[in-house]
Amino acid sequence: MELDRRTFLQKAGVVLLALGGSETVLSILGIDRATAVEVKRYAQTLAQPHPRKLALLVGINQYPQSANLKGCITDVERQRELLIYRFGFHSHDVYTITDASATREKIETAFVEHLIKQAGEEDVVVFHYSGYGSRIKIPHSSHAAQSSETETGNYRLTNSLVPVDGISEAKNEVSEETLMLLARSLATDKVTMVLDTSHTRTGQILQGNLQVRSCPKSPAELPASEERASQEALLQRIHTSQKHNKQIPGTVLAAAGEDQPATEVQWRGFSAGLFTYALTQSLWETTPASTVQISLMQTSQAIEHFMGTQQQPQLQGESNGKQPLFTYHLMPHNPGADGVVTAVEENSKTVELKLTGLPATVLEYYGDNSRFTLFSEKSGSVGEQRSAGVEEKDDAGTRGRGDAGSRRVKGTKLRIASRKGLTAKAQLAEQTASEDFQLHPGQLVQESIRVLPRNPGLVVALDASLGKIERVDATSAFSNSAAVSSVVSAGKQSADCLFGKVKEVQAASVAANLQPDTSSSQKSKLPSPEGYGLFSVGSVPIPSTAVANGEAVKSAVERLVPELTTMLAAKLWRLTENEGSSCLGMRATLETVAPQYKETIRRETLRALPDNSFDRIQLPLSHFYEQVPRVSVGSQIRYRLENYSARPLYVMLLGIDSGGNAITLYSPRTASKSNTSTGTATQQDTRIAPGETRLFPDPSTSFDWIVPGPAGIAEIYLFGSTAPFTKTLKALSAAPQPKGEGERVVDLVSPLKVAQALQKDLQAAHAISSDTIDSGSDAVVLDVNTWATLGFVYQVV
Repeated sequence: MELDRRTFLQKAGVVLLALGGSETVLSILGIDRATAVEVKRYAQTLAQPHPRKLALLVGINQYPQSANLKGCITDVERQRELLIYRFGFHSHDVYTITDASATREKIETAFVEHLIKQAGEEDVVVFHYSGYGSRIKIPHSSHAAQSSETETGNYRLTNSLVPVDGISEAKNEVSEETLMLLARSLATDKVTMVLDTSHTRTGQILQGNLQVRSCPKSPAELPASEERASQEALLQRIHTSQKHNKQIPGTVLAAAGEDQPATEVQWRGFSAGLFTYALTQSLWETTPASTVQISLMQTSQAIEHFMGTQQQPQLQGESNGKQPLFTYHLMPHNPGADGVVTAVEENSKTVELKLTGLPATVLEYYGDNSRFTLFSEKSGSVGEQRSAGVEEKDDAGTRGRGDAGSRRVKGTKLRIASRKGLTAKAQLAEQTASEDFQLHPGQLVQESIRVLPRNPGLVVALDASLGKIERVDATSAFSNSAAVSSVVSAGKQSADCLFGKVKEVQAASVAANLQPDTSSSQKSKLPSPEGYGLFSVGSVPIPSTAVANGEAVKSAVERLVPELTTMLAAKLWRLTENEGSSCLGMRATLETVAPQYKETIRRETLRALPDNSFDRIQLPLSHFYEQVPRVSVGSQIRYRLENYSARPLYVMLLGIDSGGNAITLYSPRTASKSNTSTGTATQQDTRIAPGETRLFPDPSTSFDWIVPGPAGIAEIYLFGSTAPFTKTLKALSAAPQPKGEGERVVDLVSPLKVAQALQKDLQAAHAISSDTIDSGSDAVVLDVNTWATLGFVYQVV
């Protein structure tokens, strides 16, 4: 449901007058119960004076006597930058503890001194932990069990965080029970705990190419006597404050389900928790109207690409419906950013940027000479009003934003001169003549020009279970594939896929995903426990890539060449995703039409929303915001596409279905008069006028898009451009045309050629050439004013 912001606030004011009134009073005032709950919560937040915002961030990479983690310090840095530059925390109110300093005693002391003793009733508190998790044995005589505890004999197992001294001294872990007592001791209920860790022992350090954050040691026998004493003191504090609610206060954002692994990824130049990166990236690009449910949904879908359903983030908290409307109990007052200025060199023309708002899969290939726009308040955007430690304006204040619709982004341009991981050096590229500005840390930047490699190639990781000879043979065989740029050992650097033997559990998973009516030809592709195949980097089997035992490594790699080519095409499509930065006004919704209508996924270009869209609050609908969207085999689906820009848009649909096949929605047009004798037809350009809404497939045709299966992950992309897809259509028409009439979904014969043609079309939509931008012919140069790519990732079940 969407409410005009003025109407929303008017209702909020009325409800505030009626707080404590009966449902009859609310009904007389014309406010339904569901709306009243949300309005009360939102209005109460707005009515408060500027709260103090406090954060305690803990990250541990270096553990003694154990395999070290690599991404926890990055998690803390990303969270700190997000809180200061996006949510207006003062830097001195964000306290960090890392590595050797992160002992049990120091963590608990910091929680008490920095958070409990300082936070008032209306203040906002954030606690973040990245590190190993484990489980601890608690005697039955201890305090009441939490929901995450498991009964075992004379004790119960409860989740725990592993401080740096929790490896050598197993009893020094911080139990979940202690953490919840600490949270309950706070004077405020506006608490958010972000826990990027996992607790179930997997018996392995790696999950495919990702590192697991479950501690490899066995559960501690009992909590330390010091921790038991701390728990008693906390209980006394809670009793004194008369806070007897035993529910988890505020909100807990957990990286994974109870028995699932939380993982971290080693990208080029940095490592980070998969959950923390996806969450903070979502919050950097989110609009003010995004809710905590939407943020978690976007985070879950980003993780799904790597881990399938093996790692599903969880939203936990009070069971009485008091979960916050907005993440961190705060609403950002700007439309989002892709990076932030963190330092300015002496010449005042070179700055250091943290590219915190870009998807990691895009950032890895982000090229020099890419451009960002640094906005100031005078240009009506987000730059100078959001410097470090400055409180956000209240809801009645000016809300910074970029240009909407199809208007070009204007402002001071920064050119990327070099980049290492998340950090880039940028120089002034151009400056609006009338703009009086001064560069300083805390200014936000938004993407303007994206420079990508034209032929990035695939990186294949070799699973740790492969023997030495198998590794040598695989490396040699993959070097002969034009689609593969490099081969690495699992866990050493980022990769696009994993090559290895199919284990029994993975073979059973593939078999279980097949439908009862699976054809004999599909069943013949089922892997044996020792066959070779391809997997996602999180060990999710890629459909139809494994065969029976007995195949040599070289033969397996040669057999996989078509699948590798399709995967490279999908990678090229993925690199163009720009939902958060595009300035084209485009909104798309995946709708399940039958057996029951449901809006499954919605995507829209956030920075191109009309002016009044920033004054609306979109309340979550339970059926709409599934964390991992699912579509059943046999369902009828369609895409609803809206053009809310001032220019016509040309649209193309391409993707990978759940069976691993590259597909497109084929929309034929009548052959030209010169070819009518041949009876052939070609794919037509789909053009959507400003303000127009179109359905794909077109309901006026006889074609219904029925999801065929098998079970698995589907990845569909809708591309929008201000220019026709001339080269892409030519590449599509070069393949044999499907028989029959009307629209239909067809397999792509040469998906890589189509993807490469699409790159050229998207670049041709603007007047900036690779030579002009000093990137050469091997680069793709894309302008956010002329292209939009919206991605839809969902489970077929």
